[in-house]
Amino acid sequence: MSDVIKASGLVKRYGTVTALDGLDLVVPGGTVLGLLGPNGAGKTTAVRILTTLLEPDSGTAEVAGIDVRSDPGAVRERIGLSGQNAAVDEYLTGFENLDMVGRLYKLGRGPARERSRQLLEIFSLSDDGDRPVKGYSGGMRRRLDLAAALVAEPAVLFLDEPTSGLDPRSRTDLWGVIRTLVREGTTLLLTTQYLEEADQLADDIVVIDHGRMIAHGTSDELKAQVGGERLELVVGTTSDIQPARSVLADVAAGEVVVDEDGRRLTAPISGGADALMTALRRLDADHVRVLDVGLRRPTLDDVFLTLTGHAAEASDTDSEADGSAKRDDDGRAKKRRTKEPVQ
Repeated sequence: MSDVIKASGLVKRYGTVTALDGLDLVVPGGTVLGLLGPNGAGKTTAVRILTTLLEPDSGTAEVAGIDVRSDPGAVRERIGLSGQNAAVDEYLTGFENLDMVGRLYKLGRGPARERSRQLLEIFSLSDDGDRPVKGYSGGMRRRLDLAAALVAEPAVLFLDEPTSGLDPRSRTDLWGVIRTLVREGTTLLLTTQYLEEADQLADDIVVIDHGRMIAHGTSDELKAQVGGERLELVVGTTSDIQPARSVLADVAAGEVVVDEDGRRLTAPISGGADALMTALRRLDADHVRVLDVGLRRPTLDDVFLTLTGHAAEASDTDSEADGSAKRDDDGRAKKRRTKEPVQ
């Protein structure tokens, strides 16, 4: 299986802020790479470089075998992009937005109209396809934007936090569409803050922080690094905290975290329900009063706390870089959608 997306040593700076610091990425054809990280980690900057909206300060990148710097036009002909903000014209109807994109990609009047109606159906927008987009909800605009990225049936698709702001049902529906695209051979790079989303969709995951790769593997491999599951416990009194901590330390696969104000203890475990039952039996034998107990799967915050020592939140400098990229490139992103395919 050949590599459809390749990046090596990508560096991008905004003044004194380094958004990417030597990032390497490889995505084999027909697979999904999940690019995870907090706001400002460099995910969007990486996508903008790979989709020719930004030039890196150093490093190389190829998409579908084409260098993004030497032949950006050829790259654009082969990709689809859905960014964090829906790039749709609110004064046109949903159908007109998609039809316009089809015309710009020179599909021809008939095929463009047919493809537009097909995509409206796929994204559950048929009933609203002839209404102006200014009356659409945020979730509807998000779905329309993704539909626009698929008008030309690109071989390579970049989705930058595609389910941000969607309700659970819309998110699940969108996951179904993405799975279908991949089954049909589309290569996908997906950025997200949600481990659950990457778990559902990605064949491989790269976690980045401050523009650098800090972890790489499958979802299960990343979860294993943070203990697989978390056992959470709330005890009745502050005097119960220390004996409960001793019990959890014996069954935990890592450090037990204690929130004394909330009388909550959290421990990574690898034994699942068996470890939970063992802990409960010992807590009962030690007469520790338990108010609440449960198992949960690790979150992106768990991954970041384990790998970097901080939660998945953007620092001021990270946000600054992200904001600079957005201001610089929003206009060019719209131009790419509306003009460049006809060149």
